[in-house]
Amino acid sequence: MKIAFVGKGGSGKTTLSSLFIRHLAANEAPVVAVDADINQHLGAALGLSEEEAVALPAMGAHLPLIKEYLRGSNPRIASADTMIKTTPPGEGSRLLRVREENPVYEACARPVGLDDGEIRLMATGPFTDSDLGVACYHSKVGAVELCLNHLVDGADEYVVVDMTAGSDSFASGLFTRFDMTFLVAEPTRKGVSVYRQYKEYARDFGVALKVVGNKVQGEDDLDFLRAEVGDDLLVTVGHSDWVRAMEKGRPPRFELLEAENRMALQALQDAADDSYAGRDWERYTRQMVHFHLRNAESWGNAKTGADLAAQVDPGFVLGEPIGAPRVG
Repeated sequence: MKIAFVGKGGSGKTTLSSLFIRHLAANEAPVVAVDADINQHLGAALGLSEEEAVALPAMGAHLPLIKEYLRGSNPRIASADTMIKTTPPGEGSRLLRVREENPVYEACARPVGLDDGEIRLMATGPFTDSDLGVACYHSKVGAVELCLNHLVDGADEYVVVDMTAGSDSFASGLFTRFDMTFLVAEPTRKGVSVYRQYKEYARDFGVALKVVGNKVQGEDDLDFLRAEVGDDLLVTVGHSDWVRAMEKGRPPRFELLEAENRMALQALQDAADDSYAGRDWERYTRQMVHFHLRNAESWGNAKTGADLAAQVDPGFVLGEPIGAPRVG
């Protein structure tokens, strides 16, 4: 299943996504983690040194390879150059799977050893000085969206994406690619404003959204969040000595994380599992096509010089349960 963590800067989004990844690894679940935040901190939160985190390959730098591999023998895609971030798969496309080895993982993913297992970590790459004035950040996460559009994931597999909270993911449909979106919110007006933005955009697309209250210090904070987000509030997290030690670069073994916080992480996993159980592959594919056609008309056709609507395979529905092809 695919899970996103979003939240305003400083909300603790990356910390909580890293804790959730550690929790899944401790439960022996296969995990692909993706750092798609404009500030790349997930690697460090998972225990990488600064040098190791900087050395992570940038998915954007390998976009030609990703496109060529995913294109496969799809006859509707004339060349990899005509693929954009929303290009959907069709018959002949290569699909990605969480537990396989493939050229995309070889180029873009690196193993990260945790206390209780190993996960794959991928990163979009940082927003650099050369991007200023010529690129917006949703162009950096295009490789992530393309991979998610071609990923067949199962109920016992997890793809966890540490996202930005801005409007970038709404421009392309990236926000519809997840079975569950966890919005990390502090008990402040600014904290819940991000929630309202996501709720408004996601309302018409059936996006599963739950709020994780972070930095909650007492009943007043809890009452505030309950009043502002209602039933969307799933769990709250308060002070953690384990997290404080982690932020100093000296985390104890994960099994020593406070019991109440481990229970909160299990509640996140249970909510994600329940949401995946209701996944409708036909709707999932239909939304993918909807946003591709919108992007093709607004900018994709002009940029590539091709009619990108022709890339849509009307008979194709992503998902092995309904017989999607296994290619490559």
